[in-house]
Amino acid sequence: MKQPLFTGSGTALITPFHADGSVNYEAFERQLDFQLKNGTDALFVCVTTSETPTLTQDEYENLIRIAVDKSKGHVPVVAGAGSNSTAHSLELALCAQEIGAQAVLLVTPYYNKTSQAGLVRHFTYVADRIDLPVLLYNVPSRTGCNIKPETYRELANHPRIAGTKEANGDISAIAETIALCGDDLPVFSGNDNQVIPILALGGKGVVSVFSNILPRQMHDIAAGYLEGKQEQSLHEFLSWLDLMNALFYDVNPIPVKEAMNRMGMEAGPCRLPLTDMAPAAQEKLLAVLKRHSLI
Repeated sequence: MKQPLFTGSGTALITPFHADGSVNYEAFERQLDFQLKNGTDALFVCVTTSETPTLTQDEYENLIRIAVDKSKGHVPVVAGAGSNSTAHSLELALCAQEIGAQAVLLVTPYYNKTSQAGLVRHFTYVADRIDLPVLLYNVPSRTGCNIKPETYRELANHPRIAGTKEANGDISAIAETIALCGDDLPVFSGNDNQVIPILALGGKGVVSVFSNILPRQMHDIAAGYLEGKQEQSLHEFLSWLDLMNALFYDVNPIPVKEAMNRMGMEAGPCRLPLTDMAPAAQEKLLAVLKRHSLI
């Protein structure tokens, strides 16, 4: 039986940029303060929502260091260390470990992809060589590579593989994974709009994009459900479902940054190849934000 790294809501943090494209570290610190004051249970830094593929190594290290310093151990800092190169993934994981992250998040290899046997060897290779808990990240819509339930069962035997952020969108497969792995593999929803179904199956929480703008609300939904307030949690979840969906009207994190900027939260632009929202999608997003009196 493995104790989950956290329960409730972790935030997949954006990286704020200045208009010239440089990292806005001051805004990032304010974002961290906002998260910590509003009940976020874990900070996920340098992950998909952070536009990590566009970050330099210095920026990567600085963002993790700032998050570690801000959190002061009150909540875990989970650093993205995924790559389609196993050797590079290990380098990133060791770097995050040295800086002081409490865990690393490893996405499945992308572009070159791999087989199920390759997934086991890839994740095991990294987990064998670091001292931190490893959270897996399954998001086949981005990577073209899917972790199957029986592969999870094999990976769950590793003492440092501490759970998975599951964003395959397949509730039946997630149910099978939880049935096979039980308490040996804590499962976290990687999709905001599936958090209640996954919690109902035995999931431990969510790694959220939505909580960049409303961390208290997502914490209350996830933590409340786990505390036995299922009806209240479901009601809250359904009341925000339209906004959770609206934050994916374009490629993540384009919509959440648009929402944050409209709300005065200093997200700044995205870095290329990500661009501004198309006008029609932007108009739909703004309508949802206005419906909830957020702008």
